[in-house]
Amino acid sequence: MKPLQNLKKATPASRKSINRVPSPTLAIGIPWFTVILASILPGVLVVASAPIMPPVGYLMFLAWRQLRPGLLPVWSGLPLGLIDDLYSGQPFGSAALLWSVSAIVLDVVEARLPWRSFLTEWLVAIAMIAVYIVIGLALANWAGASTPLQTVGPLIVISVLFYPLAGRLVAFADRIRLIPFMEIS
Repeated sequence: MKPLQNLKKATPASRKSINRVPSPTLAIGIPWFTVILASILPGVLVVASAPIMPPVGYLMFLAWRQLRPGLLPVWSGLPLGLIDDLYSGQPFGSAALLWSVSAIVLDVVEARLPWRSFLTEWLVAIAMIAVYIVIGLALANWAGASTPLQTVGPLIVISVLFYPLAGRLVAFADRIRLIPFMEIS
């Protein structure tokens, strides 16, 4: 008699999940939207003469590529980097180049290390964030800025410490992306 009672209790819950699938628009659009929003956000919040805000768009891009490797294609670094270039103040094309190279490097790392943990993801992110900021400084100095290297030291530390929060935000956005809605055929 017990199995029948459990079946009756499970029936209403299973009815709620019938004919429900994630929205394709949300499933595809949320990663792009969150990275674009994160690229725009630092310029809206703080305008400073020294680099104090981490490259939030880049951190979100890294987090999406590490959390869901196949979701953003390798070529997504180009358009997302161009959008970041519009709002970051870097020379136009620098983020597009660096994000595209980062996407390729992440693909190579994923092929070499198929079993990852939080520590390996964070170590890869630390290396990529530091290289991104230093090369971004070099490109800005080459384009006419005259910022010394020690100026970006605190920015690297802030960015590295902010990365786990960016990963949490991406995980939250990923749960929203996969909310099932009623499918109408």
